[in-house]
Amino acid sequence: MQQSCRVAILVKALPQPSSRYGETVCCAGVTLDRQWKRLYPVRFRHLMGQNAFKRWDLVSYDYSRPKQDIRQESCHVHEESICVDGELDDQQARVRLLSPLIVGSAEDAMQRGQSLALIRPRNTRFRWKVKSKGVIEAEKAAFERAARQIGMFDQKLTTIEPTPYHFSFTFEDSAGKHTYQCGDWEAHAMFWNGNRRTGATKALEWMDATFNETYPRDGMVFAIGNQAKRPKTWQLLGVLKLPEEKQGDLFG
Repeated sequence: MQQSCRVAILVKALPQPSSRYGETVCCAGVTLDRQWKRLYPVRFRHLMGQNAFKRWDLVSYDYSRPKQDIRQESCHVHEESICVDGELDDQQARVRLLSPLIVGSAEDAMQRGQSLALIRPRNTRFRWKVKSKGVIEAEKAAFERAARQIGMFDQKLTTIEPTPYHFSFTFEDSAGKHTYQCGDWEAHAMFWNGNRRTGATKALEWMDATFNETYPRDGMVFAIGNQAKRPKTWQLLGVLKLPEEKQGDLFG
C-alpha cells in the first residue's frame, strides 16, 4: 500500500554501489511529529534540480513498505515522487524537534526497537588514515560499474572518486567507548571541497578544526543506524551540529 510522508533530512550517507539499482544513497530523516524514516533506494545523483535535497531540507515523498527490510523506519521510496518543499533553517526549531530523540547509546536505541537514533557523544576525536592503493582501486572499480548501470531514461553519471582517507570518530556514550567509521557523505564532500581550494593538507586541517574544536564546543550529535542483515552492527551516518537544549527552549 502506497503512503506519503514528509521529513526533515538528517542523513545522506556515502553512495554505495548496488547490483540492483546502480548507485544508491541511504538517506534518513525525521517527521515533524518525530518519527524516524529511512529512505531507500535513492539514486541521489539522478535527482534533478531542486529535488537534489540537502541536510535540513523538508522533503515529501511517496513510499511502500519494503518486502525484505523489516526495520520499522524503512521506506521503499518512489523516486519520482521526491519533492523538496521547505527547509528547517531555524536553529532553535532544529533543537526543539531533535532533542527529544536523543538517546544514550546504540544499545538504548535497540532496547526501544529503533534502527535509527541520535546520540550526543562525549570526548570525541575525529581521525583520518590513508587508504591503501588496493582499497582505493577496488572502490573506484565498484563506482565505475555502478555508473555504467543506468536505465533507458537515466542521465549518464561521472564516476565518483573515492576519498583517499578513512575518516572515523572515537567517542564515549552511556555504553562505553567506541570507534565508528564516518559514513557521512557531507564530511567526505567537505574534504573534496577543501582539497580543490587549498589542497589535501589544508583540507584535513579544516576538518580537524571543525570536528575536534568547533562542533564539540557548539554542540554535536551523531545520527547512527544499524544494518538490516546485522542489526547489532551500528554505523555513523551523519555528524550534525546541534546545540544542547536549554530550559527556555521547551517553551519557545
